[in-house]
Amino acid sequence: MIAELQCVVLDCPDPQELAEFYRAVLGGEVDKPDERWAPDDSWTTLHVPGGQVLCFQRAADHRPPTWPDPERPQQFHLDLQVPDLDAAQERVLALGARLLDDGGGDRVWRVYADLAGHPFCLVRHRPSGR
Repeated sequence: MIAELQCVVLDCPDPQELAEFYRAVLGGEVDKPDERWAPDDSWTTLHVPGGQVLCFQRAADHRPPTWPDPERPQQFHLDLQVPDLDAAQERVLALGARLLDDGGGDRVWRVYADLAGHPFCLVRHRPSGR
Protein backbone atom coordinates (compact mmCIF):
# COMPACT_ATOMS: atom_id res chain seq x y z
CA MET A 1 0.00 0.00 0.00
CA ILE A 2 1.33 3.41 -0.96
CA ALA A 3 -1.38 5.71 0.35
CA GLU A 4 -4.54 5.92 2.40
CA LEU A 5 -7.64 7.68 1.10
CA GLN A 6 -8.03 11.00 2.92
CA CYS A 7 -11.16 12.33 1.23
CA VAL A 8 -13.10 12.69 -2.01
CA VAL A 9 -13.21 16.22 -3.41
CA LEU A 10 -16.03 17.51 -5.62
CA ASP A 11 -15.65 20.68 -7.67
CA CYS A 12 -18.77 22.83 -7.59
CA PRO A 13 -19.96 26.44 -7.82
CA ASP A 14 -21.14 26.65 -4.16
CA PRO A 15 -19.25 24.43 -1.66
CA GLN A 16 -21.45 25.22 1.35
CA GLU A 17 -24.68 24.52 -0.51
CA LEU A 18 -23.44 21.17 -1.86
CA ALA A 19 -22.07 20.15 1.56
CA GLU A 20 -25.48 20.85 3.12
CA PHE A 21 -27.19 18.81 0.38
CA TYR A 22 -24.99 15.78 1.10
CA ARG A 23 -25.33 16.31 4.88
CA ALA A 24 -29.10 16.04 4.45
CA VAL A 25 -28.65 12.85 2.40
CA LEU A 26 -25.85 11.13 4.38
CA GLY A 27 -25.84 12.76 7.81
CA GLY A 28 -22.65 13.96 9.39
CA GLU A 29 -21.12 17.30 10.24
CA VAL A 30 -20.23 20.16 7.92
CA ASP A 31 -16.87 21.83 8.60
CA LYS A 32 -16.10 19.69 11.64
CA PRO A 33 -12.86 20.94 13.19
CA ASP A 34 -10.05 18.97 11.58
CA GLU A 35 -6.37 19.93 11.49
CA ARG A 36 -6.10 18.72 7.88
CA TRP A 37 -8.26 21.52 6.47
CA ALA A 38 -9.15 25.16 6.97
CA PRO A 39 -12.67 25.59 5.58
CA ASP A 40 -13.44 28.93 3.96
CA ASP A 41 -15.74 30.22 1.23
CA SER A 42 -13.89 28.09 -1.36
CA TRP A 43 -13.50 24.82 0.62
CA THR A 44 -16.01 22.98 2.79
CA THR A 45 -15.88 19.52 4.35
CA LEU A 46 -18.45 16.93 5.38
CA HIS A 47 -17.47 14.22 7.87
CA VAL A 48 -20.04 11.46 7.35
CA PRO A 49 -20.83 8.63 9.77
CA GLY A 50 -18.31 5.83 9.35
CA GLY A 51 -15.33 8.15 9.07
CA GLN A 52 -15.42 9.12 5.40
CA VAL A 53 -14.89 12.73 4.39
CA LEU A 54 -16.33 14.49 1.37
CA CYS A 55 -14.84 17.86 0.47
CA PHE A 56 -16.33 20.53 -1.75
CA GLN A 57 -14.10 22.93 -3.65
CA ARG A 58 -15.27 26.09 -5.42
CA ALA A 59 -14.67 25.97 -9.16
CA ALA A 60 -15.74 29.27 -10.70
CA ASP A 61 -15.85 27.74 -14.18
CA HIS A 62 -17.53 24.50 -13.08
CA ARG A 63 -19.25 22.78 -15.99
CA PRO A 64 -21.49 20.01 -14.70
CA PRO A 65 -21.44 16.66 -16.46
CA THR A 66 -24.31 15.88 -18.78
CA TRP A 67 -24.75 12.19 -18.02
CA PRO A 68 -24.74 10.02 -20.06
CA ASP A 69 -23.41 12.34 -22.80
CA PRO A 70 -19.69 11.49 -23.40
CA GLU A 71 -19.09 15.09 -24.49
CA ARG A 72 -19.11 16.06 -20.77
CA PRO A 73 -18.76 12.75 -18.88
CA GLN A 74 -19.64 12.15 -15.24
CA GLN A 75 -15.96 11.94 -14.16
CA PHE A 76 -16.97 10.10 -10.97
CA HIS A 77 -20.12 9.31 -9.01
CA LEU A 78 -21.22 8.21 -5.56
CA ASP A 79 -23.26 5.06 -4.93
CA LEU A 80 -25.44 5.58 -1.86
CA GLN A 81 -27.11 2.53 -0.31
CA VAL A 82 -30.74 2.90 0.81
CA PRO A 83 -33.37 0.48 2.17
CA ASP A 84 -36.26 1.93 0.11
CA LEU A 85 -35.62 3.47 -3.31
CA ASP A 86 -38.98 5.22 -3.59
CA ALA A 87 -38.77 6.85 -0.17
CA ALA A 88 -35.14 7.88 -0.71
CA GLN A 89 -35.98 9.29 -4.14
CA GLU A 90 -38.74 11.43 -2.70
CA ARG A 91 -36.36 12.84 -0.10
CA VAL A 92 -33.44 13.63 -2.43
CA LEU A 93 -35.76 15.26 -4.98
CA ALA A 94 -37.19 17.43 -2.19
CA LEU A 95 -33.60 18.53 -1.44
CA GLY A 96 -33.13 19.66 -5.04
CA ALA A 97 -31.66 16.59 -6.75
CA ARG A 98 -32.77 15.82 -10.30
CA LEU A 99 -33.72 12.35 -11.51
CA LEU A 100 -31.56 11.40 -14.51
CA ASP A 101 -32.48 7.73 -15.00
CA ASP A 102 -35.11 5.72 -13.12
CA GLY A 103 -34.17 2.45 -14.83
CA GLY A 104 -37.75 1.86 -15.86
CA GLY A 105 -38.56 0.55 -12.40
CA ASP A 106 -36.73 -2.73 -13.06
CA ARG A 107 -33.30 -1.98 -11.59
CA VAL A 108 -32.15 -1.83 -7.98
CA TRP A 109 -30.47 1.56 -8.62
CA ARG A 110 -31.40 4.98 -10.00
CA VAL A 111 -29.27 7.89 -11.20
CA TYR A 112 -29.67 11.48 -9.98
CA ALA A 113 -27.79 14.77 -10.28
CA ASP A 114 -26.86 16.73 -7.17
CA LEU A 115 -27.16 20.52 -6.96
CA ALA A 116 -23.93 21.02 -8.94
CA GLY A 117 -24.87 18.43 -11.58
CA HIS A 118 -22.69 15.55 -10.34
CA PRO A 119 -24.36 12.18 -10.92
CA PHE A 120 -24.99 9.93 -7.91
CA CYS A 121 -26.88 6.68 -7.57
CA LEU A 122 -29.30 5.49 -4.94
CA VAL A 123 -28.91 1.71 -4.69
CA ARG A 124 -31.43 -0.47 -2.88
CA HIS A 125 -29.75 -2.45 -0.11
CA ARG A 126 -30.33 -6.16 -0.28
CA PRO A 127 -29.58 -7.87 3.02
CA SER A 128 -27.20 -10.81 2.68
CA GLY A 129 -28.93 -14.12 2.22
CA ARG A 130 -31.72 -12.66 0.05
